[in-house]
Amino acid sequence: MLNLERLRTLDALARHGSVSGAADGLHVTTSAVSQQMAKLEREVGQQLLARYGRGVRLTDAGRLLADHAARILSQVELAQSAIEAQRGQVVGEVRLGAFPTAARGLFPAAFGTLRAAHPDLRVRCRELEPEQGIEAVIRGDLDLAVVLDWSNKRLPVPGGLAQAHLLDDAPDVAMPADHPLAGRAEADLAEFAEDDWVSWPEGEFCYEWLMFTLRSRGIEPRIAHLAAEHHTQLALIAAGLGVCVTPRLGRGPVPEGVALVPVRPHMRRHVYAVWRTDADRRPSIRAAVEALREAAGSPA
Repeated sequence: MLNLERLRTLDALARHGSVSGAADGLHVTTSAVSQQMAKLEREVGQQLLARYGRGVRLTDAGRLLADHAARILSQVELAQSAIEAQRGQVVGEVRLGAFPTAARGLFPAAFGTLRAAHPDLRVRCRELEPEQGIEAVIRGDLDLAVVLDWSNKRLPVPGGLAQAHLLDDAPDVAMPADHPLAGRAEADLAEFAEDDWVSWPEGEFCYEWLMFTLRSRGIEPRIAHLAAEHHTQLALIAAGLGVCVTPRLGRGPVPEGVALVPVRPHMRRHVYAVWRTDADRRPSIRAAVEALREAAGSPA
């Protein structure tokens, strides 16, 4: 009989296209993926992987079995969801992802609530950018992702995903304390046209939002520094190296030497949870959404 976990490994290889991608999706090491595939090849008596340059590719037999594995795993997931829903108990495992400030600002409180209310539920989490979180939910690598978009730049959400609003997050402009606009009640982004900017890395959704927003105001920004972590961005601002937009969720203490001024006109990051509609009946998904709402202070 074919081993389900080895089929899951094959499915991850087919979806991610590499051993390292499959390992990341499964939260295991690359050697664990290789070992599972070697055992699966012995089980079926055929070569499923072939070397391709520095990577691997599926053989014809590998692609055939991967197609069956995807259907088998889908049916297993539906069966698990149905059994969990029939029992009405919050048990098993739920896998969550979130962009960094949501992971920092929401997960500790939400996971504490889940542990206290549902001790038999195992929770696993990872940090992912919004687009990656949605892709991971669609692929089945995550059960639920916390994602965001902006009031002036929405994030496309494919069909087949359910959504729950968690909160709206207001941003500020962070600047050195001796900046001419420090101390203002509000500031328009156009007023920072001559400043250097500290931004998220290129390719991230918030970087694209910043470029889109500034250019829509007639500003071609001078991006002087790129940093993924907001704490790193604020440290650069404290050193007098530019300005940045900094949301409030998960921000934590602001370093000395940094002034914060609300953005005018008012903008919001919309933060929400997404999950597959075929998992909508799972009590663990509903419990996770409720815990996230409670952590965000939003009504059910």
